[in-house]
Amino acid sequence: MAAPLDLDQLQSFCAIADCGSFTEAARRVNKTQSAVSMQIKRLEERLGQSLLARDGRSVTLTVHGEALYARARKMLRTNAEIMDHFSDGVLAGSIRFGVPDDYAVRLLPVILSSFQRTHPKIAVDVACMASEELLNGMRVGRYDLIVFTQGTEQNYGELFRTEKMHWVTSHGGRALASEPIAIACGPSCCIWRKDALEALDRTGKDYRIAYTSSNATAISSAVLSDLAIGFLPESALQPGMRVINDDVGLPRLGDAQIALMRASHAYGGIYDALASHIVQSMGNLETALPDAEAAE
Repeated sequence: MAAPLDLDQLQSFCAIADCGSFTEAARRVNKTQSAVSMQIKRLEERLGQSLLARDGRSVTLTVHGEALYARARKMLRTNAEIMDHFSDGVLAGSIRFGVPDDYAVRLLPVILSSFQRTHPKIAVDVACMASEELLNGMRVGRYDLIVFTQGTEQNYGELFRTEKMHWVTSHGGRALASEPIAIACGPSCCIWRKDALEALDRTGKDYRIAYTSSNATAISSAVLSDLAIGFLPESALQPGMRVINDDVGLPRLGDAQIALMRASHAYGGIYDALASHIVQSMGNLETALPDAEAAE
């Protein structure tokens, strides 16, 4: 029977895969760079395959490395679950958490305040910004957990909620009647913008980008001020907005996918506590469309 793999080696391997750097990985696992290099050498010898491709300072996964990474994460997660099962310690520590600002106004006060009440010894440091920025931050080790709104297009994102996207305008506003129609949206990297504009182009709808911002609050303000119409998922709708009916010529939008991503070390203990709370709270969230009457 073959001897089991070394979990410490797998942790270092996953850290390198996460950040693409031996130097940064060594910092994350609290080892010297030479120690991490030796771990990877032994792991590659153990498996008889090259796992990492080195190109100058850049490190990427080989085909065999990709196959190992997914399985190594499962082993690290299972190990954390076993340790949690036999632990009776009080959960305490700090978590670096990122969330798109689309959800900050309505969801953060409810979800995080309830988590702090039930887990008073876990400090959650929150950053609110666009999903693309959060994903980049995860790659460079800025976060332990993030919620992001590009679903499972990213590897190792755990999809936990799907909700409808709506075209919205201000209550009693005239932006919907403008020609060409004025649109408020995120920057070019925003997946919602890409989907919405592609849908408009397919239908031949005449439009102009009247307001662009990476800040969701600013986009909502543009809509509420009647500068433009916008598009938002159900749980990000705000009072004063009105959902635009499907029969006014605007294309139907694809659903918004909301997912959770963890750093490779963020399993078990305090991380599972926050992740489970977020998934349960947002997954069971009941949303009500603002204003009973949709915009015509």
